[in-house]
Amino acid sequence: MTREEKSKVIERLTAELAENTNIYMTDVSGLNASETSKLRRACFKANIKLSVVKNTLLSKAMESSDKDFGNLSEVLVGNTALMYSEVGNSPAKLIKQFRKKSERPLLKGASIEDSVYVGDDQVEFLANIKSREELIGEIVTILQSPAKNVISALQSSGSTISGVLKTLSEKNNN
Repeated sequence: MTREEKSKVIERLTAELAENTNIYMTDVSGLNASETSKLRRACFKANIKLSVVKNTLLSKAMESSDKDFGNLSEVLVGNTALMYSEVGNSPAKLIKQFRKKSERPLLKGASIEDSVYVGDDQVEFLANIKSREELIGEIVTILQSPAKNVISALQSSGSTISGVLKTLSEKNNN
């Protein structure tokens, strides 16, 4: 690879790192062709972009990026595959699901929003993090609950009040 080609790859990686808020670095070495193909298909279905990169080029892209990747550059050893996703926990869920049948991919590290996670032991934690959409849904449900209670109380007490008024008016007429 010529120096010019390397600089283009670094520019592309820097742009990808800037565009994506959820980045996972994984080790996919040891997967045979069939398993790699299955992983790529699973990533495609889950709307996760998977690409294998050279560690030195990724390291340089991380250095030239405006983001703070903490100590993620230390995990750039051996084969590295990047997973980009719009939903923060979907790559971790995919890794967890895929490892039911295979030992790989291993999580080297992840940068999610502004947080950095290092090590394969973080997969379970990252898979259980709620996505932004899930949190918004929970908040909406919580906010709707009191309003529904007030409405149902007004409706039930409204019929009770009308019943009492009707009885009183009938009593007064007699």
